[in-house]
Amino acid sequence: MASLQFAHIGLSCKDPLAVERFYSSHFGFNRARVVSLGAEQVVFIKSGGVCLELFQAKGEAPVPPAGGAGPEYPGWRHLSFQVDDVAAKLQEMGDAARITLGPLRFDDFIPGWQTVWMSDPEGNIVEVSQGYVDEDRPPPLE
Repeated sequence: MASLQFAHIGLSCKDPLAVERFYSSHFGFNRARVVSLGAEQVVFIKSGGVCLELFQAKGEAPVPPAGGAGPEYPGWRHLSFQVDDVAAKLQEMGDAARITLGPLRFDDFIPGWQTVWMSDPEGNIVEVSQGYVDEDRPPPLE
């Protein structure tokens, strides 16, 4: 199999600048590239190995914004970031943390795993977790 590296997630935004500010202010993203397409721009922002590509939306969303942990119909459910301390992250974000679910603890599955879900300025759901670890020997794909 050819080598594979995750590249980016593209987001269509009603207000790309507000989305860029949210991820830059609260998750350490910085501009990596701006591509001018006439009167429009596509902006790539990065934090570590995670890259978001921000486009100007061309229409309205066909469904209302999701809540909870994200939509449950087929498609992307949410973005997720790991932090050292969920409570500290929420305190740091203040009113910008528009919580849609949680914080919840998942100690029955992984001791110390805690998660909260919130909405970004466009209504995309963002999960913020602490304590998740991979399973030592997950069952094989069958």
